[in-house]
Amino acid sequence: MTPALQVEGLAYAYPDGTQALFGVDLRVDPGERVAVLGPNGAGKTTLVMHLNGVLQAGAGSISVAGLPVSKANLKEIRRRVGVVFQDPDDQLFMPTVGEDVAFGPANFGVTGAALESAVASALNAVGMAHLTDKSPLHLSFGQRRRVAVATVLACDPEIMVLDEPSANLEPIARRELAEVLLSLDRTMLMVTHDLPYALQLCPRSILIDGGVIVADGPTEKILADTDLLAQHRLELPYGFQIPA
Repeated sequence: MTPALQVEGLAYAYPDGTQALFGVDLRVDPGERVAVLGPNGAGKTTLVMHLNGVLQAGAGSISVAGLPVSKANLKEIRRRVGVVFQDPDDQLFMPTVGEDVAFGPANFGVTGAALESAVASALNAVGMAHLTDKSPLHLSFGQRRRVAVATVLACDPEIMVLDEPSANLEPIARRELAEVLLSLDRTMLMVTHDLPYALQLCPRSILIDGGVIVADGPTEKILADTDLLAQHRLELPYGFQIPA
Protein backbone atom coordinates (compact mmCIF):
# COMPACT_ATOMS: atom_id res chain seq x y z
CA MET A 1 0.00 0.00 0.00
CA THR A 2 1.34 3.43 -0.95
CA PRO A 3 1.31 5.59 2.19
CA ALA A 4 -0.85 8.70 2.19
CA LEU A 5 2.13 10.49 3.71
CA GLN A 6 5.77 9.49 3.94
CA VAL A 7 8.26 11.74 5.73
CA GLU A 8 11.88 10.60 5.88
CA GLY A 9 14.73 12.35 7.68
CA LEU A 10 13.03 15.77 7.57
CA ALA A 11 15.19 18.52 9.00
CA TYR A 12 14.68 22.27 8.83
CA ALA A 13 16.32 25.41 10.18
CA TYR A 14 14.76 28.87 9.96
CA PRO A 15 16.76 31.67 8.28
CA ASP A 16 17.89 32.97 11.68
CA GLY A 17 19.59 29.63 12.29
CA THR A 18 16.98 28.19 14.69
CA GLN A 19 16.80 24.45 14.10
CA ALA A 20 13.11 23.48 14.23
CA LEU A 21 13.13 19.87 13.02
CA PHE A 22 15.82 17.23 13.48
CA GLY A 23 15.33 14.22 11.21
CA VAL A 24 11.59 13.51 11.47
CA ASP A 25 10.36 10.15 10.13
CA LEU A 26 6.61 9.57 9.78
CA ARG A 27 4.38 7.24 7.78
CA VAL A 28 0.61 7.72 7.64
CA ASP A 29 -1.49 5.18 5.75
CA PRO A 30 -4.66 6.03 3.79
CA GLY A 31 -7.64 6.56 6.07
CA GLU A 32 -5.64 7.02 9.27
CA ARG A 33 -6.52 9.83 11.66
CA VAL A 34 -3.44 10.99 13.54
CA ALA A 35 -3.22 13.67 16.24
CA VAL A 36 -0.07 15.79 16.31
CA LEU A 37 0.61 16.69 19.94
CA GLY A 38 3.32 18.71 21.63
CA PRO A 39 4.01 21.88 23.62
CA ASN A 40 4.31 25.32 22.02
CA GLY A 41 7.48 25.61 19.97
CA ALA A 42 7.85 21.85 19.58
CA GLY A 43 7.90 21.89 15.76
CA LYS A 44 4.29 20.91 15.03
CA THR A 45 3.50 23.88 12.79
CA THR A 46 6.87 23.67 11.06
CA LEU A 47 6.17 20.04 10.18
CA VAL A 48 2.70 20.84 8.83
CA MET A 49 4.03 23.74 6.72
CA HIS A 50 6.28 21.27 4.90
CA LEU A 51 3.42 19.00 3.89
CA ASN A 52 2.03 21.35 1.23
CA GLY A 53 5.29 23.04 0.31
CA VAL A 54 4.99 26.30 2.24
CA LEU A 55 8.43 25.45 3.67
CA GLN A 56 11.11 23.57 1.73
CA ALA A 57 12.99 20.83 3.58
CA GLY A 58 16.58 21.53 4.51
CA ALA A 59 17.19 17.78 4.47
CA GLY A 60 15.10 14.67 3.97
CA SER A 61 12.04 14.05 1.82
CA ILE A 62 8.25 14.09 1.87
CA SER A 63 5.78 12.41 -0.47
CA VAL A 64 1.99 12.52 -0.57
CA ALA A 65 0.37 9.41 -2.07
CA GLY A 66 3.70 8.70 -3.75
CA LEU A 67 4.15 12.20 -5.21
CA PRO A 68 7.26 14.01 -3.94
CA VAL A 69 6.69 17.40 -2.33
CA SER A 70 8.80 19.58 -4.63
CA LYS A 71 8.51 22.88 -6.44
CA ALA A 72 7.63 21.09 -9.68
CA ASN A 73 4.65 19.38 -8.01
CA LEU A 74 3.41 22.21 -5.79
CA LYS A 75 0.02 22.77 -7.44
CA GLU A 76 -0.97 19.11 -7.21
CA ILE A 77 0.50 18.77 -3.72
CA ARG A 78 -1.62 21.71 -2.53
CA ARG A 79 -4.70 20.01 -3.92
CA ARG A 80 -3.76 16.74 -2.21
CA VAL A 81 -2.99 18.34 1.16
CA GLY A 82 -5.85 20.53 2.37
CA VAL A 83 -5.23 22.68 5.44
CA VAL A 84 -8.08 23.87 7.66
CA PHE A 85 -6.77 26.91 9.53
CA GLN A 86 -7.40 27.54 13.20
CA ASP A 87 -9.28 30.77 12.40
CA PRO A 88 -11.95 30.19 9.73
CA ASP A 89 -11.89 33.90 8.92
CA ASP A 90 -8.47 33.28 7.36
CA GLN A 91 -10.16 30.87 4.96
CA LEU A 92 -13.51 32.53 4.17
CA PHE A 93 -13.42 35.70 2.08
CA MET A 94 -16.09 35.41 -0.63
CA PRO A 95 -19.58 36.97 -0.51
CA THR A 96 -21.40 33.66 0.01
CA VAL A 97 -20.73 30.24 1.51
CA GLY A 98 -21.15 28.57 -1.88
CA GLU A 99 -18.63 30.88 -3.53
CA ASP A 100 -16.13 30.24 -0.75
CA VAL A 101 -16.44 26.47 -1.18
CA ALA A 102 -16.21 26.78 -4.98
CA PHE A 103 -13.05 28.92 -4.87
CA GLY A 104 -10.57 26.09 -4.26
CA PRO A 105 -11.73 23.55 -6.85
CA ALA A 106 -12.25 26.34 -9.42
CA ASN A 107 -8.65 27.40 -8.83
CA PHE A 108 -7.60 23.82 -9.65
CA GLY A 109 -9.51 23.90 -12.93
CA VAL A 110 -12.87 22.34 -11.99
CA THR A 111 -15.77 23.97 -13.86
CA GLY A 112 -19.45 23.61 -14.74
CA ALA A 113 -21.47 20.69 -13.40
CA ALA A 114 -18.39 19.11 -11.81
CA LEU A 115 -17.80 22.27 -9.78
CA GLU A 116 -21.44 22.46 -8.69
CA SER A 117 -21.30 18.81 -7.65
CA ALA A 118 -18.07 19.31 -5.67
CA VAL A 119 -19.57 22.27 -3.80
CA ALA A 120 -22.85 20.50 -3.04
CA SER A 121 -21.09 17.32 -1.90
CA ALA A 122 -18.72 19.20 0.42
CA LEU A 123 -21.48 21.29 2.00
CA ASN A 124 -23.68 18.22 2.48
CA ALA A 125 -20.79 16.43 4.18
CA VAL A 126 -20.52 19.16 6.83
CA GLY A 127 -24.27 19.78 7.18
CA MET A 128 -24.13 23.29 5.72
CA ALA A 129 -25.94 22.87 2.37
CA HIS A 130 -28.88 24.97 3.58
CA LEU A 131 -26.55 27.96 4.00
CA THR A 132 -25.10 27.99 0.47
CA ASP A 133 -26.35 31.49 -0.33
CA LYS A 134 -25.62 33.00 3.08
CA SER A 135 -22.75 35.35 3.79
CA PRO A 136 -20.10 33.74 6.02
CA LEU A 137 -20.27 36.94 8.08
CA HIS A 138 -23.76 35.94 9.23
CA LEU A 139 -22.76 32.49 10.49
CA SER A 140 -21.79 31.44 13.99
CA PHE A 141 -18.15 30.64 14.66
CA GLY A 142 -18.90 26.91 14.69
CA GLN A 143 -20.73 27.13 11.37
CA ARG A 144 -17.81 29.04 9.84
CA ARG A 145 -15.43 26.35 11.06
CA ARG A 146 -17.52 23.68 9.30
CA VAL A 147 -17.68 25.75 6.10
CA ALA A 148 -13.88 26.05 6.26
CA VAL A 149 -13.73 22.25 6.37
CA ALA A 150 -16.02 22.18 3.30
CA THR A 151 -13.69 24.52 1.37
CA VAL A 152 -10.96 21.90 1.77
CA LEU A 153 -13.21 18.88 1.12
CA ALA A 154 -14.38 20.37 -2.17
CA CYS A 155 -10.83 19.99 -3.54
CA ASP A 156 -10.93 16.23 -2.83
CA PRO A 157 -7.65 16.15 -0.89
CA GLU A 158 -5.61 13.07 -0.12
CA ILE A 159 -4.91 14.43 3.38
CA MET A 160 -6.76 16.92 5.55
CA VAL A 161 -4.65 18.85 8.05
CA LEU A 162 -6.64 20.50 10.83
CA ASP A 163 -4.99 23.16 12.97
CA GLU A 164 -6.56 23.27 16.45
CA PRO A 165 -10.05 22.42 15.13
CA SER A 166 -11.77 22.61 18.53
CA ALA A 167 -10.27 25.99 19.51
CA ASN A 168 -12.82 28.60 20.67
CA LEU A 169 -15.81 26.32 20.04
CA GLU A 170 -18.67 26.12 22.51
CA PRO A 171 -19.48 22.55 23.64
CA ILE A 172 -22.34 21.95 21.17
CA ALA A 173 -20.32 23.23 18.20
CA ARG A 174 -17.36 21.16 19.38
CA ARG A 175 -19.50 18.02 19.39
CA GLU A 176 -21.06 18.83 16.00
CA LEU A 177 -17.65 19.30 14.43
CA ALA A 178 -16.43 16.02 15.93
CA GLU A 179 -19.41 14.21 14.40
CA VAL A 180 -18.63 15.75 10.99
CA LEU A 181 -14.94 14.82 11.14
CA LEU A 182 -15.66 11.26 12.28
CA SER A 183 -18.06 10.81 9.34
CA LEU A 184 -15.45 11.75 6.72
CA ASP A 185 -13.58 8.97 4.98
CA ARG A 186 -10.33 10.93 4.82
CA THR A 187 -6.77 10.68 5.99
CA MET A 188 -6.34 13.34 8.69
CA LEU A 189 -3.60 14.99 10.67
CA MET A 190 -4.97 17.02 13.56
CA VAL A 191 -2.65 19.47 15.32
CA THR A 192 -4.14 20.08 18.74
CA HIS A 193 -3.58 20.94 22.39
CA ASP A 194 -7.05 19.54 23.14
CA LEU A 195 -6.08 16.09 24.41
CA PRO A 196 -9.65 14.80 24.97
CA TYR A 197 -10.49 15.81 21.38
CA ALA A 198 -7.43 13.93 20.15
CA LEU A 199 -8.63 10.86 22.04
CA GLN A 200 -12.14 11.18 20.62
CA LEU A 201 -11.10 11.65 16.99
CA CYS A 202 -7.70 10.08 16.44
CA PRO A 203 -6.84 6.45 17.22
CA ARG A 204 -3.14 7.27 16.77
CA SER A 205 -1.05 10.19 18.04
CA ILE A 206 2.47 11.42 17.58
CA LEU A 207 4.10 13.62 20.19
CA ILE A 208 6.66 16.13 18.93
CA ASP A 209 9.06 18.03 21.15
CA GLY A 210 12.37 19.67 20.40
CA GLY A 211 11.90 19.04 16.70
CA VAL A 212 11.73 15.24 16.98
CA ILE A 213 8.96 12.68 17.40
CA VAL A 214 9.31 11.43 20.98
CA ALA A 215 6.25 9.15 20.97
CA ASP A 216 4.11 7.49 18.30
CA GLY A 217 1.33 5.08 19.13
CA PRO A 218 -2.27 4.61 20.22
CA THR A 219 -3.65 7.90 21.54
CA GLU A 220 -5.11 6.18 24.59
CA LYS A 221 -1.71 4.75 25.53
CA ILE A 222 0.13 8.05 25.09
CA LEU A 223 -2.42 10.03 27.11
CA ALA A 224 -2.39 7.44 29.90
CA ASP A 225 1.36 7.98 30.36
CA THR A 226 1.28 10.87 32.83
CA ASP A 227 5.07 10.94 33.18
CA LEU A 228 5.48 11.30 29.41
CA LEU A 229 2.91 14.11 29.28
CA ALA A 230 4.51 15.96 32.19
CA GLN A 231 7.96 15.65 30.66
CA HIS A 232 6.68 17.41 27.53
CA ARG A 233 4.47 20.02 29.23
CA LEU A 234 1.14 18.42 28.33
CA GLU A 235 -1.70 17.87 30.77
CA LEU A 236 -5.18 16.40 30.64
CA PRO A 237 -8.03 18.58 31.97
CA TYR A 238 -8.67 18.31 35.68
CA GLY A 239 -10.79 15.25 36.45
CA PHE A 240 -10.55 13.78 32.95
CA GLN A 241 -10.08 10.01 33.05
CA ILE A 242 -8.73 7.83 30.25
CA PRO A 243 -11.31 5.04 29.73
CA ALA A 244 -10.15 1.72 31.17
